[in-house]
Amino acid sequence: MINALALLDKYYTPGSNAHRILLSHSQNVASKATAVARRFPDGTVDVSFVTEAALLHDIGICFTAAASLGCFGELPYLCHGLKGRELLEAEGLPRHALVCERHIGVGLTETEIIRQKFPLPPRDMLPTTLEERIVAYADLFFSKDPVKDGGERTPDQVRACLGRFGQDKVVIFDRWHAMFASE
Repeated sequence: MINALALLDKYYTPGSNAHRILLSHSQNVASKATAVARRFPDGTVDVSFVTEAALLHDIGICFTAAASLGCFGELPYLCHGLKGRELLEAEGLPRHALVCERHIGVGLTETEIIRQKFPLPPRDMLPTTLEERIVAYADLFFSKDPVKDGGERTPDQVRACLGRFGQDKVVIFDRWHAMFASE
């Protein structure tokens, strides 16, 4: 078991705007992801890992140019997952690192990255394990936008957000929602 909050404090100045926003968002995602993970039979999902990975999934945002989040790095925001992977691999956390890279939306395919000329390496960045999917799913419900104050989106709001990127993204979300929702 790792101390995810201490790791966040290593990269973010406690009390800073970026730290406050990241911590609030990550705790919301972790709470939802942990609740989803606990619904599965014992031994099916590594619940501790899901909680830790959800807390750390956005650790790379401080290296991006996202002033509204208090982040003044040089990378495009889309690169926060890749940067998070680098950070967590350097910390000796390869499983957590993969969650960072693979949590963007419902995942990115190599074809999308190439076709849309995203500033990412041309490879699939799709959640492949149940734990990775749970964290990505939970993340879809929470914005880091301070104006939205971290409120939870409804499934229809998630669908509307994903629909801007293609109906195939909504289909993946609906599949996850059928597996993970408590309703």
